[in-house]
Parts: sequence; structure tokens; C-alpha cells
Amino acid sequence: MENMKDNDEGVRRSTALDEDQEMVDPEDLGSTITKEKVAAAKKYIENHYKFQRRHVEERKKRRDQLEKKLATSDVPEEEQLNQLKELERNETKYIRLKRHRMNVDDFELLTVIGRGAFGEVRLCRGKVSGTIYAMKKLKKSEMLSRGQVEHVRAERNLLAEVASPCVVKLYYSFQDDDYLYLVMEYLPGGDLMTLLIREETLTETVARFYIAQSILAIESIHALNYIHRDIKPDNLLLDVNGHMKLSDFGLCKPLDCSNLLPINENDPINDEDLKESMNIDGCFPNSTANGSVWKSPQEQLQHWQMNRRTLAYSTVGTPDYIAPEVLMKKGYGKECDWWSLGAIMYEMLVGYPPFYADDPITTCRKIVHWRNYLKFPEDARLSPEARDLICRLLCDVKHRFGARGGHQLKAHPWFKDIVWEKLYEMDAAFKPKINGELDTQNFMRFDE
Repeated sequence: MENMKDNDEGVRRSTALDEDQEMVDPEDLGSTITKEKVAAAKKYIENHYKFQRRHVEERKKRRDQLEKKLATSDVPEEEQLNQLKELERNETKYIRLKRHRMNVDDFELLTVIGRGAFGEVRLCRGKVSGTIYAMKKLKKSEMLSRGQVEHVRAERNLLAEVASPCVVKLYYSFQDDDYLYLVMEYLPGGDLMTLLIREETLTETVARFYIAQSILAIESIHALNYIHRDIKPDNLLLDVNGHMKLSDFGLCKPLDCSNLLPINENDPINDEDLKESMNIDGCFPNSTANGSVWKSPQEQLQHWQMNRRTLAYSTVGTPDYIAPEVLMKKGYGKECDWWSLGAIMYEMLVGYPPFYADDPITTCRKIVHWRNYLKFPEDARLSPEARDLICRLLCDVKHRFGARGGHQLKAHPWFKDIVWEKLYEMDAAFKPKINGELDTQNFMRFDE
């Protein structure tokens, strides 16, 4: 069957080339397909042994740590031996669990807490351990049709590699014929989007705490040479104590910008297309695309909040936090994540993103022409330091803070009172209300 598929593919390609009066040897096509399969097998084997080596190193490290701890304690020798034997039993049990091929039947499926273009996120309970997890279920055919396979693989690899309190932890990953499953820690505090909808705006003290934790999270993935590309409030989750963790690496709803391109900074702006501009300082017409009028920043805030969840759970998503270089497809690096953080900080303190419009295409155009549209409302009581930091994040790449590393942001005067090493040990700026391990009140309700 596989050979038949390969032959059919070869015939189709050969026919297409014949029409252009070019000839390709079918054996060359077969050779290309074989090389691709060999490369995939090589990558799989390399990853397998990489994880095996790392597991052995981690196991040795855990034993060394326990031995050092026992050597400096007053624990009797017999008790020391018992603790070392217990560690070995746990390590053996862990290896046995790793050999077990997990599948969806190992979990009791509970409430749906999220939906996106590729599938859903559901609360679940391990049938053996009783532990509560968040299970992300992704439809393979949808990922293939949208060309998102590499992004999925990148997320899975990143979650498996990163060991940081700032990033959501991955426990298991497995698949069946139709779906890919990622089983992760459940963070019952909900996401930053829900918090912002509930609170409208945050004080600078609360915003500073969460922007600081976001900096640590972004730094931790950049250190592994990953770019998130989709930093937004929906992907910043709160744990039971209110501390923030970053999630959704490359799996969020892809933005369809096909109607936007080509677009670049030198293109003239069509004022008719941008009538619904932000107007927060009265410099632009204050009417929206459908003729409605934002008479004040408060009315604009209400308009944003009314549409926020619809945008978040649509198949298109919202482009409000995407950097201009990403939209223009000019090539981009880690700097694009810092732009997104600047847009989030603006929303935290003002109430809506800096380039919000009625439709995503107009938002994209505003982002590309950010010099004309980045403004602060007169009634926004932002400190000079907060305004300065936002402007150093929402700017061109070569001048953007973070381009040379997160230390640029950490040294900014707005963070002068932050003790970075203690950020995840201190009390969080906001404590979510949670009633039990199965509580989902901080997430949107979805029909089954």
C-alpha cells in the first residue's frame, strides 16, 4: 500500500512536469521520499537516545543529592539505607510507568475548559493516581491541513525539555489514529484574559508582578532557543496561588493574514479603511467600521470586552499582540515575544490593546503602522516609568528592549522594587478564588 501511494505521487509529479516540458526520473522521486523517511527515522532515534541519556543523568543526580543530604544530617545509618532503597524503588516504579503505553482510557474525562481550532482542553483525572490534569486533545487531520505539524512537535519538545516554575509542566504525550494528546498540569486560577475581563484594568503594582513573571517565563524558553510567537493573555495561566505560567507553544489558533499581505511600513494608509481607529487622544475620527461611535475610552473598553471572548475562541484568533515584523513576514527572532509583552502591559493598565479595531485586518494594519497609532488615553493614569517601558517594547526591532536579553527589561526603573530571585516564592499579587481541585469557575463554560 505504501509503495502504491509513493508510485501515485511519482506519477502526479511527473505529469505536472511533463506539461512544462521537463522530465524527471521516477527513481529520483523515489529516492527523495526515501531520504525524507531516513531523515525522520534518524531524528526519532537521536531524540530517543537523547532523552535516555538525560534520564540516566537525572537519576544519578537525584541519588547524589539524597546522599549529600543524608551525609550532613543526623539520620541513623539504617534509616539512610532505607531512604536510598526507597529512592531506588521509586525510580524503578517510574521506569515501569514510562514503559506503559499511555492512552486516553487511562484517564477519566471531566469538564471542557477550552476550545480552539485544533481541538479542546479538558479537565481529567488519572484512573490509577487520582491526579487532576488538563488534557489537550488535538485533531491530527486539522493540524496537517493547516500545516501546523512542526509547531506541534516544537511545543511537545519544549514542554519535555524545559524545567521551569514559569512554564506549564507536561506529564504525558500520546496519540491514537485521530488525535494527539498532551497531558499537562492543571492551573485552576484561569488565564490572564479572564482576570482582565473581570477587573477591566490592573493597578501598576499588580501589573508589575505579572509582567515580571512573564519576563522570567519568556527568558526560560528563549534560553532553549525557542520563540513563542503567540504571547497573549489567553496563554498566561494562574496556578492555585495566583502565580503565572506560560502555556500554548505554537498550538494556538493560527491567524489568517492572507488578505493582509503584501503590507509594509511604507504603504500609504487608507483613512477610509482605518476610520475605526483607536481615537484615544482625539487625533483620529471616532467611528467604527460599522458606523458605531466610541464616545470615550470607557465605551471603547466596553466594546473590546464585549468582543474579547468571541475573538479568543474564534478559528481566526486575535492579532492584537503580534509583532509587526511577524505580520510583514520580514523574518523575525526572539524580539517578537517582547513586543507581545508590551501590548499585554498596555492592556493591563489601559483596559484594551493598543491597536484594537473592529476587524483583525485593520488591527494588523495599525500594528504595521504603529508609529501613527501608538497613543495613550488622557485619562490613563500611567506613571512615566510605565509609559517609557511600553514605548521601549512597542517599537522597531533594533531599539526594542529584550533584543539583547531579558536583563534589559529587568534593569528598567519600573521594576526597581522587584526581587527577581524570590518572585515565585512570595505571595502573588492576585489570589484566585478556588473551591476544590475540580473547580473550573475561573474558566469559560463550554457545552459538551
